[in-house]
Amino acid sequence: MARNLSFSYSKMGMYKECPQKYKFRYVHMLPEQPKYYFAFGSALHEVMEYIYNPANPAFPTLAEALAFFENHWNKTSFDQKGYASVEKELAGFAEGRRIIETYYAKHAADFFHPLSVEMKSTLDIDGLSLISILDRIDYLGDGKVKILDYKTGKTVQREPDQLYMYQKVVENSPAIKSLVQQKDPGVKELRVEQLSFYHLPTLHEMTFERAPDKEIFEFWQNVLTVADNIRAGKFNPTPGENQCRWCDYRNLCPVFTGKEYNGPTGYAARNASLTPAFTAAAPAPEPKTAQDEISEKIDRCGALLDEAKQLQKEIIALMRTHNFERHFGKNYKAELSRIEKLEFTDKAKVVELLRTLKLLAKVLVPTQSTVAGLLTDASVPSEAKEKLRAFAVKTEDVKLDLEKVE
Repeated sequence: MARNLSFSYSKMGMYKECPQKYKFRYVHMLPEQPKYYFAFGSALHEVMEYIYNPANPAFPTLAEALAFFENHWNKTSFDQKGYASVEKELAGFAEGRRIIETYYAKHAADFFHPLSVEMKSTLDIDGLSLISILDRIDYLGDGKVKILDYKTGKTVQREPDQLYMYQKVVENSPAIKSLVQQKDPGVKELRVEQLSFYHLPTLHEMTFERAPDKEIFEFWQNVLTVADNIRAGKFNPTPGENQCRWCDYRNLCPVFTGKEYNGPTGYAARNASLTPAFTAAAPAPEPKTAQDEISEKIDRCGALLDEAKQLQKEIIALMRTHNFERHFGKNYKAELSRIEKLEFTDKAKVVELLRTLKLLAKVLVPTQSTVAGLLTDASVPSEAKEKLRAFAVKTEDVKLDLEKVE
């Protein structure tokens, strides 16, 4: 007996976008590059699950939800999330906090426990193992349920195939039916009464009525056709300006390479597959002398130190802009420390004052540090110190402390 084909709404969407892309992703098993919008959406979905988890007797406070979000966010670095820079990642983090804060302001007073959150359903039907993750299911009574799907993109619009898929899955899922019967033992069958898209950035909910059985039937026939094409190995590319421009597999695609991809498969294959299969043998390099090796290491160390200094400046500027005292990378924790300093900007007047106070001999060379040292010198009279302070300008020196996270 043939195994069921593992299938989902997202797999169907990718196949309809481009069968060749589906082949790269699910036949060759080549991973896509991380996308910041997936990471952003995933983090907010985690927060919604945390808020509404039926297993928790009490709802988390806003502070707890924000701390949960920050902890989840800091598990990966900016590039692992798919952000182009630390600055863009910090902007995403700030936007996530804003969404959570406004969500609490609007909904905290009417929080309730739904039937389920982030429920993973596997439905074996018509030769398919249909995998779905349902963001939230609300029980309305009398066997009726509402399906709510969180959206985090810039815009939200009706996606008929996704709505049809949810309705098909929920009304045929033994697991979801069992969950409903635990609350309402008399229920014989499930009926999806409402389907909603909730756009978290705008707190706007779009609600749709259940689809007629005729539309579900036509949709399901389309699903089975896509599944049959996948089983038959029909993966001809369907190039187009939009889908090809942003495709992660462009460098491997026969549309651009002129030949079918027969390279390695799996997660370890991506970097290897992006390089030519054959390269000309390079001439063997001449052996390095000890002096050459030391010189190279000195130059490399200097370049790394210069880069580290520049990175520290950028991190400090970004953390101050976003009012962060502490932030986490994947392996390191960054924390700002502030030191108040006094600066003597008018050197001529300071020298004249030191001469008047008969303190010039004490400093020998009147630099910022030697003049500031007079303020802590026990032998300098308090009155003289006050006169010196009057010439000083208070400044703040911000230092970045990095600590490896074990």
